[in-house]
Amino acid sequence: MKRHLTTFFLGSCAFAGGIAGTAILQNPALIKAQNDVPPPPPPAASSGLPHGDRFEQVVQKLSPAVVAIEATKPPSPSATGRNSGKPVEESGSGVMVRVEGIRGAVVITNNHVVSQARPEQITVHLADGRLYHPAQVWADPESDIAALHLNVENLPVATLGDSDRARVGQWVLAFGSPFGLNQTVTQGIISARERGQVSLGSTIRIKDFLQTDAAINPGSSGGPLVSMDGEILGINTAIASHSGSNSGVAFSIPINMVKRVVKQLVEKGSVTRGYLGVHLAQTMEPADALKLGLDRVQGALVENIYPESPAAQAGLKSNDVILSVDGVAIRNENHLINMISAMPAGQRVKLNVWRERKPVPLDALVGDWAKAQARMRAQ
Repeated sequence: MKRHLTTFFLGSCAFAGGIAGTAILQNPALIKAQNDVPPPPPPAASSGLPHGDRFEQVVQKLSPAVVAIEATKPPSPSATGRNSGKPVEESGSGVMVRVEGIRGAVVITNNHVVSQARPEQITVHLADGRLYHPAQVWADPESDIAALHLNVENLPVATLGDSDRARVGQWVLAFGSPFGLNQTVTQGIISARERGQVSLGSTIRIKDFLQTDAAINPGSSGGPLVSMDGEILGINTAIASHSGSNSGVAFSIPINMVKRVVKQLVEKGSVTRGYLGVHLAQTMEPADALKLGLDRVQGALVENIYPESPAAQAGLKSNDVILSVDGVAIRNENHLINMISAMPAGQRVKLNVWRERKPVPLDALVGDWAKAQARMRAQ
């Protein structure tokens, strides 16, 4: 049985006249189990301390680097298309980290917390009460990641971990500013890995979340999800909820993805991504898999091929199922999008495609996503 849950962004907790507002995304989130996920590496050795003492140690280590963020955005259009005339006040969370080659610190947060706000319209609140405007803002709407440069020396920073080693059942702490309550800490576990079947709006295309049951509420967007070693495993981004408040199902961007995105943002100002030029089915149902001759739900089902795209040149067709790329088994359409997006333009890949009830090998040349977008807009 399918379960449809409404997914909410967590950043828009604005306190004006004592009223807290939450931005609700319109699309429902379809949360599906991920099959054939490789097991994570074995757990690291425990410190031997009781949970309460370990929690306290992590909080003392991380709290100085956790910040609250307030952003003033342009007025939002009304139903008639006209601006309401009132700026939109949005708040969220973030964490300060060190980035090689950058003086001071970089605050990692969600793009939806600060999007459309100029640097002078963004205020970063440190744990010790200091206030700063970022000197520069970098953003990647497709992954919902933003980086704010604080050109200040000797700021406290957090340590980035390795999200590939995150384990289901692992204890984690979530830091943030829910409902404007700065420096809030909640605890839980990692409930699942590699969640991608979550609808988060039209701009967010790169999705590969850690799921957690740590309590996360409006205002927590951009806050860190932290291991018991005091290392950041993810950046909290969204929840699945019917009410808009915590229901025990929250999603965090894996920190390894954040590292890659922030590195490109700081070095190049934008993120380069590969593409094939296929329109994929959002889901493949068991009945569809059996009809195509597959014995399990796997791979990415191709609905359409864009003309003059790498996919068209490679010979891909509608109703093909892409089973693997360079020998890596594809779990679903989101896995394929993330994998191809991480590749540089010009890289050749070998595809194993399921067509007319048998495997077909194809070679493809990865294209440049930015150039493809520009060409589509021109048309």
